[in-house]
Amino acid sequence: MNIGIYPGSFDPITYGHLDIIARSSKLFDKLIVAVLTNPRKNALFTVDERIEMIRESVKDFDNIEIESFSGLLVDFARMKKAKAIIKGLRAVSDFEYELQMALMNSKLDNEIETIFIMTSSKYSFLSSSIVKEVSSFGGCVAGLVPPIVEERLRQKFNMK
Repeated sequence: MNIGIYPGSFDPITYGHLDIIARSSKLFDKLIVAVLTNPRKNALFTVDERIEMIRESVKDFDNIEIESFSGLLVDFARMKKAKAIIKGLRAVSDFEYELQMALMNSKLDNEIETIFIMTSSKYSFLSSSIVKEVSSFGGCVAGLVPPIVEERLRQKFNMK
């Protein structure tokens, strides 16, 4: 089975992430959306909340699994027998960091490839951080995140 992993914090998942998921799901028999558990980051949503929102957002796909992981991504990929790590790129500024990570992952395990996928241009400005910031000030994030995420953001920021 050809397995790919799309890792991230997904705090929260956006339509930019879903664009990469939809396109990646066509390349693999199974795509694992891997939610990073990072205790050093101050996440707005718990890992369980993020997994629930992702699960709801990808329910129409039949080859996607959602899991959480901590530690080294290549260890998780090896454990899942994945052949590739998918990384979405929005702009040139993403590339330098992602290239560094890809080269390190290759050094740790040269059997696991990194595949870069450019996000669709309509989502090139979009990040979880900007969604949280806009939402925290009561701004509208419709069309940027799935409805379940909109609702959860309103709840987190006590908006109506």
